[in-house]
Amino acid sequence: MAFHFKRAARENVSLLIGLAGGTGSGKTYTAMRLASGISAGKPFAVIDTEAGRAKHYGDQFAFDHGDLKPPFRPDAYADAIKAADEAGYPVIVVDSVSHVWAGDGGCLDWQDDELDRMAGDDWKKREACRMAAWIKPKMGHKSMVQKLLQVRAHLILCFRAEPKIEMVRGKDGKMEVIAKQSLTGLDGWIPVCEKNLPFELTISFLLMAQNPGIPHPIKLQEQHRALFPLNKLINEESGKRLAAWASGATKPAAADSTQPPEAASPESERRPSAAVTYITPNEAIALETWATSLGAVRKFKRDFQVEMFSHITVARHDEAKKWLAAAQDIVKGAV
Repeated sequence: MAFHFKRAARENVSLLIGLAGGTGSGKTYTAMRLASGISAGKPFAVIDTEAGRAKHYGDQFAFDHGDLKPPFRPDAYADAIKAADEAGYPVIVVDSVSHVWAGDGGCLDWQDDELDRMAGDDWKKREACRMAAWIKPKMGHKSMVQKLLQVRAHLILCFRAEPKIEMVRGKDGKMEVIAKQSLTGLDGWIPVCEKNLPFELTISFLLMAQNPGIPHPIKLQEQHRALFPLNKLINEESGKRLAAWASGATKPAAADSTQPPEAASPESERRPSAAVTYITPNEAIALETWATSLGAVRKFKRDFQVEMFSHITVARHDEAKKWLAAAQDIVKGAV
């Protein structure tokens, strides 16, 4: 079979955009603004894994909503995205893609299910089967990613992010706790997802709760830097500039970074559940470190029905510490 070449031209490029952030960072609202700009006012699709929360923005943006419910298997995501692509939506927002990894029935739960199937309650056998139990979940996730790369619509993937730490040896030889360094995260904040997925993204940003909607670039290549001034909110104009670049515009208009930053949207618009107060990142790190030392991370998250330690509310902080103290007593008693 003959293989042919032709002169490369940037035209009709499909975008794969990642927005990661913790609670209150403005992921959903920012994704909607960006999608609205890219689609030039045409309705876009939103695949919602968070019990219909995206519909809070139904009076602000023109989009069609689809509920994706547990179990959050990779093939369920792939099927939902395929349906939106075949329906002709110019942009598809997935909020959140973190559930396919750490949500109810996601890859982490799938690996647990495989481990139960292979070894039951035989803990010695479970340890021997731990790696083999990852075969089906990882193959399923890989298949989903390959299908995402074939989508012709522009994809905006929202990721939850949580602060991570690591132990390193300092110059004085002592061990120090520092923010985890990662090519797929920023300043210790790591997207909750399979470790290779962020490398497939065209562009990715970290959003922070103290400046919701302001981009902190994780992956921003030279040709896109003029489109996203780092002192301004990602908004509809950002989407229009990005769409122009993807369509093949010779020189899409750069953003005016000399203007003062746009005021953030009211908290009530950006985050409908703003009345809930969460623990600080440092408190979340302390809880996760404690739970990790006890080997109780998964059980803690299940008992408190959270996907990340940063989702513990201030009202439940003492309860969480008591839970960990009780778990520590059990571990000591078993030694």
